[in-house]
Amino acid sequence: MEVITPKRLRLTVKTIRALFFIQFIGVIFLLLLITIVLCIAKIQGAPSLAVPQSTVMYANDGTKIGETHHGQKRFWVNLQDISPFLIEATIAIEDRNFYDHHGFDYKRIAGAFVADLKAMAKVQGASTITQQYARNLFLEHDKTWKRKLAEAFYTIRLEMNFSKESILEGYLNTIYYGHGAYGIEAASRYYFHKHAGELTLAEAAMLAGIPKGPSYYSPYTHFSRAKKRQELILKTMAKVGYITEQEANTAIHEAIKLREHKKEEHANLAPYFQDVVLQEIKEKLQVDEMFIQTKGLQVYTTLDSTLQKIAEETMNKVIAKESDIQIGFAAIDPETGQVKALIGGRDYDKSPFNRAIQAKRQPGSTMKPFLYYTAIENGFTPSTVLKSEPTTFSFNKGQSTYQPSNFHDYYAYDDITLMQALALSDNIYAVKTHLFMGMDKLIETARKLGINSSLKEVPSLALGTSPVNVIEMVNAYGMIANGGHKIEPTFIKRIEDAKGNVLYEFKKESEQILNKQAAFVLTHMMTGMFDEKLNGYTTVTGQKIIDQLTRPYAGKSGTTNADSWMIGFTPQLVAGVWTGYDKGKNIHQVHERMYAKEIWATFMEEALKDQPVKGFQPPEGVIGVNVDPSNGLLAAPGCPVSRLTYYIKGTEPTEYCIDHIDFKDEKQGDEPKINEEKPSIWKKLIPWM
Repeated sequence: MEVITPKRLRLTVKTIRALFFIQFIGVIFLLLLITIVLCIAKIQGAPSLAVPQSTVMYANDGTKIGETHHGQKRFWVNLQDISPFLIEATIAIEDRNFYDHHGFDYKRIAGAFVADLKAMAKVQGASTITQQYARNLFLEHDKTWKRKLAEAFYTIRLEMNFSKESILEGYLNTIYYGHGAYGIEAASRYYFHKHAGELTLAEAAMLAGIPKGPSYYSPYTHFSRAKKRQELILKTMAKVGYITEQEANTAIHEAIKLREHKKEEHANLAPYFQDVVLQEIKEKLQVDEMFIQTKGLQVYTTLDSTLQKIAEETMNKVIAKESDIQIGFAAIDPETGQVKALIGGRDYDKSPFNRAIQAKRQPGSTMKPFLYYTAIENGFTPSTVLKSEPTTFSFNKGQSTYQPSNFHDYYAYDDITLMQALALSDNIYAVKTHLFMGMDKLIETARKLGINSSLKEVPSLALGTSPVNVIEMVNAYGMIANGGHKIEPTFIKRIEDAKGNVLYEFKKESEQILNKQAAFVLTHMMTGMFDEKLNGYTTVTGQKIIDQLTRPYAGKSGTTNADSWMIGFTPQLVAGVWTGYDKGKNIHQVHERMYAKEIWATFMEEALKDQPVKGFQPPEGVIGVNVDPSNGLLAAPGCPVSRLTYYIKGTEPTEYCIDHIDFKDEKQGDEPKINEEKPSIWKKLIPWM
């Protein structure tokens, strides 16, 4: 046992006294700091209500394309003129301890901290009504502790200078309820055409759920979500004792009759594009919808207003007015990923659901370029031949089979080349290639190209059976078009606050994702869908729009029973179109299957009519040779068709086609004469000729 000497005991006592003294000084300092903060808060009084300012969005030429509504639907009503149901519903779901705390609910903060820690993510909020009201009043933008401390100070000022009833009244009159409605009176009039004091229990619970996500929980655009949140609020009200369970159940089953609004003409350009921009602002600045709606942001977007108008006019011209078919369209700059035009549907007023961004549809054969890029990286060339004939494939260690078919059951019943398979969209060749390489290879390439949708490792993936969305497909084609460097769909160039301070600015990526040589070989093969020279046992897939095209394009179409796609590009622009029906209806009309190709061809020609004609320039490491498309061998003088085709150096064919050579009498010893003429400079520069 250790013996404590008197000297050591004296040292221990001194240490304890020192610690107590430090703690005492700390407590005194903390109390002094709190006293100073409270005194300042009392002297300064309550913060003034700031006037909300519109967030304005601009196209890339500086013209205004839209702005948020600010204060157009705002009314101030006294607390006693607001339905008690609405007050109780709000307190129950937002801050059930509102009358018991002094601005900060410490138990709730601790609970939220534990929940977030368990989930390793922000899953539970802890802001009180007073804090939310303070945040609405605080207009400066700062994502650091400065903003949090300022909001906390506003909260203290509110609690010290106003009664709970005044704070609640201010909150309910300033919170955003969506669709340009600020405050409960404006919301009551907008949604139910009645005053805030006339709301039923069911209506009050519906409105109380909206501020958490005004767009997400809007009963006009997402009624099922709004209804689920209403039910949650009613059950919470019953739990805390504001209403009985019977009253909650009655309100849950009460029919909600929303006010009908007359259809308003959209003066704003590209409403689907604007919706995406607003969502992008949230993600890039990490702010809520209230901030965006009221803080006077200046948002400079990537939209090209001319291209957007061309896209919309083309859609209206090509698709019959009486048709219910829908569209998803996107056009981007392949060098930067900047989105130049976007269409999410035929009529935004009828359906704001964005089919270019939110919908996932089977891409069909538009998936094949990703497969054939993978094949080129793994030893295939444009001349690689496989047999096209009805085939049953075994997979999953022989436990499963898959029997694809070609369009209209057209088969060559012979060997065809890779460049023919792509131009003619041969499904047998695609599945053979997919299984030969291993089904994981296509998924790896798709991920490199930014396809984030779920992809199933099955034989049919080669034929585009896993649903994707339009914007990620167009962006992926953009990476093929630019030679393989990384891009991402970009909608915003720059965001400034009301004072002109830059809050965000787009910076171009430069990472090389694909093999540049393989990407070019694929690009040149993709010109084949518009090349009649590649006709084999059927026509190329772009046959019906070839006559409309006046410059070189690379592209791929795709069809399923319910989907029609066309994606293609030049060095300056890539655009993609999906057309189909929303609710599981197949496309039966032949002319409707042509909508995607016709819209794409018309848009591209009109969009580029004032732009210089640019060909696809081969990088170092590839070589172009004239081949016979029917067999992929070097073209001899007797070959009826000769096509300039590009290969990664060292993989080009070395044998000549002899199928069409007129041999002389072998006794005379004459050899067939073959001209090894190199392609002209003109053909190198214009490989589509």
